[in-house]
Amino acid sequence: MKFETPRLIIRDYEAADLDGYYYLKHDPQTMYYLQDIRLNTFEEGEQDFRAVLEDQDSPERTFYFFHIILKETGETIGSSGYTVKDRTPAGKLVHAGYFFYPQFWGQGYATEALLRILQFAFEEDGVYRVTTGCLAENKGSERVMQKCGMIREAERLDWEWHDGKMKTRLEYRLLKPEWDRLLTDRP
Repeated sequence: MKFETPRLIIRDYEAADLDGYYYLKHDPQTMYYLQDIRLNTFEEGEQDFRAVLEDQDSPERTFYFFHIILKETGETIGSSGYTVKDRTPAGKLVHAGYFFYPQFWGQGYATEALLRILQFAFEEDGVYRVTTGCLAENKGSERVMQKCGMIREAERLDWEWHDGKMKTRLEYRLLKPEWDRLLTDRP
């Protein structure tokens, strides 16, 4: 799969992307809020990446995270997408996420990528519900969710142990009917 936005190329991972995949998910700043999926060794990265490529070819694909490339320079700037958590008669229930190199924060790339991925999810992939969240201190991540039209569902006080202390987590959602309303409300 491959999508484009005004500034980005969003595509499935390819075998040649192993190094870029590893370095992105190994970078301590990029993965500061996602320490549970941070890669610690290249061998771990190879194993994780093999699973990603295998899943992309599966008829029951569950991992829809994409390689995000800046059109202007061809640089890898991050990854965004979703994981299928359940398949229901109403549609897929998925959990979304995004992580970008710090030098690309605050420039709208995460919002631009996630909006295009949400469009694919709701309009082409049969997704009914998207959830995601962040630690309350991660204001940039929360702003991405808000700019994508997501709705805050919960504030979980002292929910997660992170960086030596308990931290509050915010949970957001977007349902297919809410996405459809967003489209009709846009000028």
